[in-house]
This record gives sequence, C-alpha cells and structure tokens, in this order.
Amino acid sequence: MTTDFKREGGILTVAISGRLDTVTSPELEKSLNDNLNDVNELVLDFSSVEYISSTGLRVLLSMQKKMAKLGGMKVLNVNEMVKSVFDVTGFSDVLTIE
Repeated sequence: MTTDFKREGGILTVAISGRLDTVTSPELEKSLNDNLNDVNELVLDFSSVEYISSTGLRVLLSMQKKMAKLGGMKVLNVNEMVKSVFDVTGFSDVLTIE
C-alpha cells in the first residue's frame, strides 16, 4: 500500500493504492491520525485500492467517527469489488461514497 497526502486549507485528500489489509491498515491509521491537525474534511481517494479487509473497514469506521466531530469524510472512486464489500457490510449506509 502507498499513500499520497495533499492538503488544501482544511481539506486533506489521501490517495491510497494497493491493498488495505491487516498488514497495511495500522500504517494507514497512524498516518491519517498524524495528519489530521486542523483538518475539517478528509477525502479518501480509493481509485487504486485493490482490496479491503475487515481491518481496513475498522480504520474507515474509526476515521468516520473522528471526522464526524471535526467536519466530515468522504470516499471517492471506489471500484466494484470494494463497493460490494461496502454494500455487504453495511458501510455503504455509514460512509459518504462518491
């Protein structure tokens, strides 16, 4: 997994590529938490995410709860496989997916 962070004012956009699984999810969570200072909107670009596990879902839920207090969060460019995981787990109802 690789991440590319871009900040514009209070908006942090993170382009994630690769697999979001038990090995990479803790790294993503730490990186996100380390970069949330003065952020009121978190945008996660999933255009290059190939796979997400339950551990990756947990990170998204944790960030969603945190960002709900700070402003908001949305997930962009979700492929069909990841979208089906979101649908089956109910995350499509919890996350803002565009």
